[in-house]
Amino acid sequence: MERTDMRKNNTDGDNIKENNAKEDKNAQIRCVEKSSPEYPQIMKQYPSMPGKLYVRGRFPDPDRRTVAVIGARMCSPYGRIQAFRYAKALSQAGVQIISGMALGIDAEGHKGALEGRMPTFAVLGSGVDVCYPRTNRKLYERILWENGGIISECPPGSEPAAWHFPARNRIISALSDAVLVVEAKESSGSLITAGFALEQGKMVYAIPGAVTDVLSRGCHKLIYDGAGIAYCPEILLEELGISSSKVTQTEEKNNLGLATDLNMVYSCLDLRPKNPDYIVRKTGFSPAQVSNCLVELTLRGLIRECGRYYYVRSS
Repeated sequence: MERTDMRKNNTDGDNIKENNAKEDKNAQIRCVEKSSPEYPQIMKQYPSMPGKLYVRGRFPDPDRRTVAVIGARMCSPYGRIQAFRYAKALSQAGVQIISGMALGIDAEGHKGALEGRMPTFAVLGSGVDVCYPRTNRKLYERILWENGGIISECPPGSEPAAWHFPARNRIISALSDAVLVVEAKESSGSLITAGFALEQGKMVYAIPGAVTDVLSRGCHKLIYDGAGIAYCPEILLEELGISSSKVTQTEEKNNLGLATDLNMVYSCLDLRPKNPDYIVRKTGFSPAQVSNCLVELTLRGLIRECGRYYYVRSS
């Protein structure tokens, strides 16, 4: 009994040491100059990149694809769902997600990436030791804990300033292979990032929304100007040269534990009302099969009928 307890205590002690070592490593702030081999090579090809970067954790893996997921701080529930959904799907396929850790779309992109089990990276408009906004403290810590990184050109201790954020956007786009704009007004910092991305020769995609929605006007303007229409995550994966089979397999084994047919019907729904005819076209199921799935999902409390024969996900 004593030997068992001793072995357990030794194991617990080893785990504590390992966790403390990990925390110490993540807590370190490194200053990486442009001449250093650690400075991201992808950034060196663009003009006006900072002469030095500060980092906690690490930089994105140059051997993996990286996508920026950006958008409005004051976003809609629809935008939050899509940012999380796209980031998670990309992450599940092995894509690194980078954003600015702002409220709204940025935060949901980071959370989706973490849910997909890939590291995510935040470029701040403050020092890397200054969590902004403060309400994202848990997200900040989780990014580091999950082997991601916090990056900034601002020296440690720098408080956020308005002019820091447009500047940091050029770093977000430079570190990315593609930029996805989820929701944005016509005059938005996300459009600044998209502009930098286009200048750098990066792919820019936007998720469309309702034409009457102010938060979709920036996305629609990007699409009008030639950005790609990101109507599903697989489009981005194809452009990045990644097979979407991983995403499909994962969706079939979704976190809700639904059967494949229920999951397919559920995946057709969001916060915008959809009728059974729409779901029949999307899934290829018979009207009777769709009807049965809708009843089952409603009974489980996952969806609700918001009007006669129109359904949305439960909030």
